[in-house]
Amino acid sequence: MNITKELSEMSIEKAQSGYYSELLINFVSEYGMNLIGAILIFYFGKIIARSLSRVARKMMQRYEVDAMLTDVVQATIYYSLLIVVIIAALGQLGVETTSFMAILGAAGLAIGLALKDTLSNIGAAVIILIFRPFKVGDYISAGGAEGTVESMNLFNTTISPVDNRTIIVPNAAITKGNIVNFSNKPVRRVDHTVGIGYEDDIKKAKEVLYKVLTSNRYALTDPAPLVAISELAESSVNFTVRVWVKSDEYWNAYYELIEQIKLALDEHGISIPYPQMAIRQCSTSA
Repeated sequence: MNITKELSEMSIEKAQSGYYSELLINFVSEYGMNLIGAILIFYFGKIIARSLSRVARKMMQRYEVDAMLTDVVQATIYYSLLIVVIIAALGQLGVETTSFMAILGAAGLAIGLALKDTLSNIGAAVIILIFRPFKVGDYISAGGAEGTVESMNLFNTTISPVDNRTIIVPNAAITKGNIVNFSNKPVRRVDHTVGIGYEDDIKKAKEVLYKVLTSNRYALTDPAPLVAISELAESSVNFTVRVWVKSDEYWNAYYELIEQIKLALDEHGISIPYPQMAIRQCSTSA
């Protein structure tokens, strides 16, 4: 009886072993090639994605694209291609990717709507980094702020005005309006309007103003300074006073010239009119 029982158990084990072997053979024959194909797609696809991202990086470095933008573009290309490779590998395995793509698209749309403002700032940063309307250290007026650009990232630009405050401006606000770069050129022009009285000597005043400009330590001789009558106003004869200076010395020259012009006109007895109001008392008789 024991021998018979053992023989029956052995035959059952052999039957089960043969069943599992058959299942394994069927699985390998049916899905083995698909599995191998999916592995090959993922392996070589990853290599191609990495290679293309490196090629894009080298091209941007050749054209001296900003390093921050280069890193962002390289990472975007690599991970975008990697997602495509993963989906292709899953499709090779027989996984239904249509619903997966729909879920991925819906998630991307939801994330895009939620981060609309943030993405607009990133897009604006890309535009700024590509076209380079300014760089760190430039004195600009943009996005409702004016000052020196201290730093810039993918979301905002830090601007420091002359009073040493810190203004953080979203990049999207900068690209929406005009960008005035005061440091883009090596020289800038200082403009002042100076009024003298109608009773003063115009020729003498012009000589005095011109002497102030030519003797100023910041003034450049080329282009030459300019002093010209620009307006016969209600209470004064107005001169337009222009002088060219180096861009980084603009504000020093601007304020120094105002002081020098006032002192020079006072020294030569030339008046600078200012609004006056005469009040007269009228007597009324009963």
